[in-house]
Formats: sequence, C-alpha cells, structure tokens
Amino acid sequence: MELSSPVDIDDSDSNSPHELEPIPGLNGVPVRWYDADRTEPYTRITPFQERHDTSVEFFYKPVTLSALAVGLALLAYVATTQDVLKEGRDKRRVGVYASIASFIMFSMIQFRDGPFIRPHPAFWRMVLGVNLLYELALVFLLFQDLDSARGMMTLLDPALGVPLPEKSYAEDCTLGWATIWNALDVFCVAHTLGWFGKAMILRDYWFCWILSIAFELAEYSLQHQLANFAECWWDHWVLDVLICNWVGTYLGMKVCQYLEVKPYEWRGLRQHRGLRSKARRVLSQFSPHDFTAFKWGTASSFMHYIIVVLLLAVFLAAELNPFYLKALLWMEPDHPIVIMRLAFVFLCALPAVRELYQYINDPRRAVRMGQHVWLLLATILTELLVIRKWSVGVFTDPFPRGVKWGLSTGAVLLVLYPVVQFGIPSARRYIRKEKKKARGKKAKAQ
Repeated sequence: MELSSPVDIDDSDSNSPHELEPIPGLNGVPVRWYDADRTEPYTRITPFQERHDTSVEFFYKPVTLSALAVGLALLAYVATTQDVLKEGRDKRRVGVYASIASFIMFSMIQFRDGPFIRPHPAFWRMVLGVNLLYELALVFLLFQDLDSARGMMTLLDPALGVPLPEKSYAEDCTLGWATIWNALDVFCVAHTLGWFGKAMILRDYWFCWILSIAFELAEYSLQHQLANFAECWWDHWVLDVLICNWVGTYLGMKVCQYLEVKPYEWRGLRQHRGLRSKARRVLSQFSPHDFTAFKWGTASSFMHYIIVVLLLAVFLAAELNPFYLKALLWMEPDHPIVIMRLAFVFLCALPAVRELYQYINDPRRAVRMGQHVWLLLATILTELLVIRKWSVGVFTDPFPRGVKWGLSTGAVLLVLYPVVQFGIPSARRYIRKEKKKARGKKAKAQ
C-alpha cells in the first residue's frame, strides 16, 4: 500500500503584511476569572503556622462535614423539640445564643490557623471568632447613643441600668497599718494576676516596667474624669507598682524563662506507657508546643522604636478602656461582663503579640500582619471610638494644667529620644560619607 505524498504547503502568505490579528483568550475562547489555575502558588494563602502537633495527628484530620451534621442536628433538636422550648415562650435570647454558637463553630472550622497549635489550633480559631463577634457588637454600639446602650445592657442583665456612686481611694492617705490593711482587697490579687498575664504576653521585663509606670501616670492624668483613679501615693507606687505589679511580672517572667529552657517532648499518647505517663502527656497538651523569647530591641532601629511605642499606646488603651466602659454603662468592676472582657483580651493578646513580633523580626515569613493582631487592634480602636462618642457631655472637666504640662513633656521626650538615638548618628554618617565623596572627587580632579 502506497502512502499518498504529503500536500505541499504554500508558505508564500506566511510573511504577508495582511496577517490576521491574534484573538484574545485561550484558543480563541475568552478567559474568565474562574478559569484560573488554582494550583498555582500565587492563588494560595500561606497560613501563618504551617506546623501541626504530630503527636496528636488524629485531631488534625478534617471533620468539617461531620461537624456540620452534628451542629445542624443540635440546632434542629433544640429548635423543634417541645420539651426543650415550649411554644409561646420568648425565644429571642435562645436564638441569639444559637447564632453565636453557629458563628463560633464556623470560625473554629474555617478560619486560618494562628501562631499557636496547643491545645489545638481550633481553640485559637474560636478565640478569633469571639474577637470578631465582640468587634461587630462594638460597631453596632458605635451607632447608638449612650442611653440606648444602657437600655440594651439591661437585656443582658436586668440589674444594670442603675447609676453607680463614684468611689475614690484617696480619701484617707495617712500611712498606717489600718489604712494599708483597708487598701488590701481582691483588686490586689487582680493586679497581680493581670501583670502575670501581661508578662506572659510581652515576655520582657523592661517593657512590663515601662507599661506599669505609664499606667500609674495615666491614672494620675485621668483622675479628674474617673474618681476611682484617685489613689494615695503609696497605693500608686508601693502597693501597685512595687508589690502587686512586680510580683505578677516576676512570676510571669519566671514562667517564660522556664518555658524557654524547658525540654519539650513531642511523643504521642500511644508512645507513653502507664497511667501516670499518659496523664502527664494529656496535661502537657495544654502547655506550649515551643516557646519564643521576645527581644523587642527598642534601641536597635527607628522602626523597632516606633513599633514598641505604638504597642505601648495600644496596651495602655486596652487597660484604660474597660474603666471608661464600665463607668459609662454603669457596671461594677466585678461584674461578669467586665471580667469576661478582661479574660477575652488576654486570650486574644497572646497570639496577637506573637504575630506582631514575628511580623517585625521575620518579615520574610510573615509577609503581612497576622489576623489576630489586626482584629485586636481594630477592636481596641473601636472601643476608643465608642468611648469618645459617649463621653461627650459626660466628662466635662478640662485637663488640669499640671497634666497638660506632663503630657507635653512626655510627647517631647518621645520625639527627642529617636532624634538623639537615630537621627543625629545617621546625620553624622551621612556627613562623613559626603565628605569622603568630596575628597575622592577632589583627588581625581588633581
């Protein structure tokens, strides 16, 4: 069988000036946004934490559909079963709780991982979800007036909505055993626990000391607005700073130092033998998988200085905001909502500061600011906006002259330090460099 000869192709028109215009798209078909190759690396969001706790690999298996089925079954049972919710009862509160639980479940399953993997990344996703819910509640309150907000708080607790008397701690400042004993209350324990938590968050002695002194100075500056900021001098500097704050900071830093040098063990539960060994392994699941010591390097560069000053300002705002919110909304300091807010900010700040530290010191891995620090910053700033709006007509006393002078002096020092530490040395290096260039040009000219 003979093969037919190939057909001669006329190439005379290949270089014709009347060549057809190329058709946009792929093989003549326009490319749409959903035709992109999702396997390309630029289409993927790299999570902050790529590691998993391999010692409990079972808990990292995806169970999203199973969780969805269980969640919907629970919602259906609670919503439709008569012995749980009888018809005719007010179900608005239960509906709100169910909505919150559904959102937290979604955040636990679908949000990105943060920097922590113990006890499980899902726990820190839930923390992020609670933070987002609180931020949305603040945004809602931002558009309400103060009286409406006070009325809404009675829906959470009918005992709220009643004006509270202003309490001052500077009525009797005589230095004696009786006055000191009267000043020792549950808030001293709260101070110590609070600074223990701040030490665990910041992991730096000097930062904690600066923040402790700055907070006491802030109390001095704002006591004309909030009466409970008025304290005796020994209450400020001895009882608070030198005793409660120092003890909490010392214990917190000791725990940080222990975690820094602790020998970590990542064996799974099955590799442990004996009930005591297995119980110890279960408890270790609630300890850090590893630990990073923070070295903020305030004097190392101008950028580090700016970040540390901003972090200090945000921490001060986070400390002062609950005092203003409870005063405006008429809540006692030991009200469960106030305590929950403090505990919630502590949990949110743990991964947030860790993300910020890596964002500053390891920009190659942390190419953008983490979700925890971004959302917590938005939350604190939204609290400030709410306080600023509701404070109009409430805090009418102007700042005393001494406070104005103190704030002005502090602002000057904050500007003067980087000028002396970074600006003048940089200017000297620049002048020496220019002189060296000028001498080189002069030598070439000769």
